[in-house]
Amino acid sequence: MMKKTHSLILILFLFATQVSFAQRPEQRIDPERLQAARIAFITSRIQLKPEQAEKFWPIFNQFQEKRETAMKQLGELNRGVSDVSEEEAKSRIQRKFQLQEKLISDEKVFVTEVSKVLSQKQILTLHAIGRDFTRHIYQRQRGEGND
Repeated sequence: MMKKTHSLILILFLFATQVSFAQRPEQRIDPERLQAARIAFITSRIQLKPEQAEKFWPIFNQFQEKRETAMKQLGELNRGVSDVSEEEAKSRIQRKFQLQEKLISDEKVFVTEVSKVLSQKQILTLHAIGRDFTRHIYQRQRGEGND
């Protein structure tokens, strides 16, 4: 359970970092370029074979969409917190727990589905590279800015 919590925290951090990075006007990234970079990065790091990729990406993309929706909802719950009543705060906290539980549930379903396509080692590697991709993009952006 602790590992799953750690994985969820890592995923949440990755998404939050990517969202804040994408929102910086001075460093806008083309979403299509970002997606292409993510695909290349993941494909390379987990050594995805073409026959695996064909089945993996639809599963991964569906999981990402669900995760992004839940993360946006979590972000909305954090807005305007100084102006809410105690009752509204309590309601938001409850909703946060529900969304976090949904994220864990969705991740379990994702791992179950993707286990039919990837090895356990590839799945573990996929979980481990989340921060690496964000770091890779930052370094790439910094390098392009210096050219």
